[in-house]
Amino acid sequence: MNDAIKLTQYSHGGGCGCKIAPAVLAEMLAAMPQPPSYPNLLVGTESSDDAAVYKLNESQAIVVTTDFFMPIVDDARDFGRIAATNALSDVYAMGATPILALAVVGMPVAKLPLDTIREILAGGAAVCEAAGIPLAGGHSIDAPEPIYGLVGVGVVHPDHVKRNDRAQAGDVLILGKPLGVGILSAALKKGELDAAGYRQMVDTATQVNRVGATLGGMDCVHAMTDVTGFALLGHLLEVCRGSKLGAELDFDALPFLPAALKLAEQGYSTGAADRNWSSYGAEVELPQGFPEWQRKLLCDPQTSGGLLVACAAGEADKVLSMFHEQGFDAACIIGRMFSEQPQVGIRVLRR
Repeated sequence: MNDAIKLTQYSHGGGCGCKIAPAVLAEMLAAMPQPPSYPNLLVGTESSDDAAVYKLNESQAIVVTTDFFMPIVDDARDFGRIAATNALSDVYAMGATPILALAVVGMPVAKLPLDTIREILAGGAAVCEAAGIPLAGGHSIDAPEPIYGLVGVGVVHPDHVKRNDRAQAGDVLILGKPLGVGILSAALKKGELDAAGYRQMVDTATQVNRVGATLGGMDCVHAMTDVTGFALLGHLLEVCRGSKLGAELDFDALPFLPAALKLAEQGYSTGAADRNWSSYGAEVELPQGFPEWQRKLLCDPQTSGGLLVACAAGEADKVLSMFHEQGFDAACIIGRMFSEQPQVGIRVLRR
């Protein structure tokens, strides 16, 4: 890590924790007029999905998304890598393959050395190169806080699009990456994250969710999204609402970054975790006596988090094999979808 420049000191928030809280976002969008109907727009704003999808012809649809945020780490190249990985994840979450990206850049050029800005851009470019796509341009502005991200463009067969609102009753829920990035980022900002914890955070946040393109071709995968700023509970609730189903979540099955578990128990959390719970806590049923620090883990905003998949129970082993073969060793079954119309969207269970 670069000790000379502390990128997180230049921003009021970091990573996907910068997201506007779900309830506030819903209120902002409530008065928006309904857009005209476009027959070829396969996915728009109706389901709060990860990207827009537009059908070009019978065998091709284009997937377009954008994602950007302020620094979650102090190291410039790591910040660029994390932001780019996070942006491309939305393409993979639709079951698509990225084909190109554009950079979104806002920098306080009077405050940050040009070498630092170059390192941020180089980190993003390295992720695009590893994904096999060109970083084909972008747009930059002089901004009061550092902002970096991508516009991601991908392609997918129209029949292979994976929406977040097509889960089926009885589906098994699989999570591809461990949770806890927000907790680690909170400790980092206080100067209390050790080297091992930092490495855990960067390693998971820069692991590209390329397995999503493979899962797109599997009929047994009924719904897919990625877990980012609204946390596991928030993004699973989007699946529940869109699919008109409830979900049971097995807390003891959830994968967590080891350093995050220890820090969470010590009281580390983000302001975004509290905003998330305020937005959707009424839709979640927790076990009696559930510890506050564990609840905050469920609301912890993830940056470049894992894919969340709803798949046919009988094919869960096949889906898990796809994750494991592509290096997602922590991928595991975390719950199931059910058809009863519950008073709450998610029931959190303990064994």
